[in-house]
Amino acid sequence: MREMKDSGIEWIGEIPKEWSVIKNKYLISMLYSGGTPSATNGNFYCQEVGIPFVSISDMSNCSYVVTTAKHITESGIEDKKLRILPIGTILYSIYATVGAISELKVEATISQAMLAIQLNSKIDKSFYKYNLTAMRDYIFSNASGNTQFNLSAEKVRNFYFVLPTFSDQHRIADYLDDKCGKIDRYIEQQKQVIEKLKAYKQSVITEAVTKGLDPTVLMKDSGVEWIGCINASYAFTRIGRLCFVTKLAGFEYTNSMVNNISNHGEIPIIRAQNVRMYKFDKKSICEYIDYSTSLLLNRCSVTAKSLLMTFIGAGIGDVCVIDEKNRYHLAPNVAKIEVRSMFKKLLVEEFLMYYLGSDAGKGEISKISKASAQPSLSMETIRSIQITLPPYNEQVSIVKYLDKKCYSIDSAIEKKQTLIDKLNGYKKSVIYEVVTGKKEV
Repeated sequence: MREMKDSGIEWIGEIPKEWSVIKNKYLISMLYSGGTPSATNGNFYCQEVGIPFVSISDMSNCSYVVTTAKHITESGIEDKKLRILPIGTILYSIYATVGAISELKVEATISQAMLAIQLNSKIDKSFYKYNLTAMRDYIFSNASGNTQFNLSAEKVRNFYFVLPTFSDQHRIADYLDDKCGKIDRYIEQQKQVIEKLKAYKQSVITEAVTKGLDPTVLMKDSGVEWIGCINASYAFTRIGRLCFVTKLAGFEYTNSMVNNISNHGEIPIIRAQNVRMYKFDKKSICEYIDYSTSLLLNRCSVTAKSLLMTFIGAGIGDVCVIDEKNRYHLAPNVAKIEVRSMFKKLLVEEFLMYYLGSDAGKGEISKISKASAQPSLSMETIRSIQITLPPYNEQVSIVKYLDKKCYSIDSAIEKKQTLIDKLNGYKKSVIYEVVTGKKEV
């Protein structure tokens, strides 16, 4: 068993006796932060013919940057005095997704949200990147910023890294490349299974709400491209004929009226992030409004069974049913769909939820929302959405079937995701143990 010593560095802990630690600034030959020319100046950006411009979204989820969403012109480069960085430059994010690591496979320039790093001859590049990975959890205690964690170039310069001999660095990097590669491939396999399960769930829902549960019944052409054939016995109607569709209008609450912690008598605010597809995410509610203010907004309160839909933003068209006695208030980006009392025996709220989340519902929502410059739905367009209308008792049977089937599929997805989380945790521990010499390879 190798002899160990205290490194004197919190995140590193003990290292082999013959190893040393070193500050990052003694390992780098260049540390550069970029900039972002104004997006409103059309002369600064171009389509693919300019220099690739790397933003956080281009580098934070990939090991190598091959393409970028934006390209920049000579005028844009001159505006911010940007450097064109060579292939092989390491990128390290210091804003937003702090601690993400990537490497350029094309010549490019970068935004100020990341640092470009080039190394001297003291350290192997792959071993260096594994050092950055090993300390990623620790860097948050070194980060600063009011609304999100940020790092500065000065703090990055003063990171402490482990420094074995160069031959040991190379051997460790080779071992981790092989080990992590195997783990990553297995994780990717699990992700593919999850995507197949999600696609299967979507097909099950779409089949059930458009064709029913009996595969032998007669079908008819719906006349709508994204819906296709439907059960011949099903009627077709629009949401607005059976439901009230409302949103926050007129008087709006201000930020000063919102509290971050629930006190006695306050009403929780449901925002778009609380409306997940087919599921109400109660746990993530973090804002509340006082009762007297909520009374002024009574039109957009929820006290009985309602279907909620996001109608603007990234999650546009997400739907869930809320059926609680607790009083809630809706934020300006969430619509409430209530079945009119006279039609309670014609439409089941959960059936409408599943229909809107199916390929049939999503197809129409997508077409409507993309008709405007900024994808969104108005209350009028939500009312105009066409839906199938099976007999009430059949809707009840379809909902029971889908509840059970979706629970089974979701449970399988959850197990796969738990496995992925464990594999990622294992990979992280392997990198840390090997990089710091606690595990000999």
